[in-house]
Amino acid sequence: MQQIDLATTPLREMNETLQAQTGADNQTAWEILNPRGSHAVACGLDAPIEVTVRGHTGYYCAGMNKQAAIHVTGSVGPGVAENMMSGTVVIDGDASQYAGATGRGGLLVIKGNASSRCGISMKGIDIVVHGNIGHMSAFMAQVGNLVVCGDAGEALGDSLYEARLFVRGSVKSLGSDCIEKEMRPEHLAILADLLERAGSDAKPEEFRRYGSARKLYTFDIDNAAAY
Repeated sequence: MQQIDLATTPLREMNETLQAQTGADNQTAWEILNPRGSHAVACGLDAPIEVTVRGHTGYYCAGMNKQAAIHVTGSVGPGVAENMMSGTVVIDGDASQYAGATGRGGLLVIKGNASSRCGISMKGIDIVVHGNIGHMSAFMAQVGNLVVCGDAGEALGDSLYEARLFVRGSVKSLGSDCIEKEMRPEHLAILADLLERAGSDAKPEEFRRYGSARKLYTFDIDNAAAY
């Protein structure tokens, strides 16, 4: 395993080193030491490498991730995995605001709690939160799945498009055009797969599904695959 110590290596140099990886050699496992709340740690990666960050990070950790598997052993600041394209990002602690914002693919796992606006404008990412999420989560979420094993705050799914929201606990309130929907067998299968991949022992049958009432935008069932 290759190690980079941010106590002695500049942040820009660390990111440039990781961004230069292709996954074609033996340097596929990396460990980042002493992040000490630094911002933009392990951003813009585009290779099938594994990166473990030992500690807490600041803003935009793992932003724009593509292919990489990033594991943070602490908590993260706002915007973790923002605009993520693929790969996996696992946070052992808590996440601040707008975790997974505008994410287009991949899996984000938060083993603690997530703050407000989790999954805002998500565009294909899957997010699994083992704890609770804050208000205005999944605001304008377009595509993907948000799974919450705990409770959800106010205005969940406000102005939602076609993303699926699964909540095991209570929901303080639903946002505009967000309604509870039937949990069909295909949704239970999707949820079971996500919970297994996220390392959660929660049961799919314990969750409720929420989605768009489709009143705030032009929707035609014949064109559902295009949304």
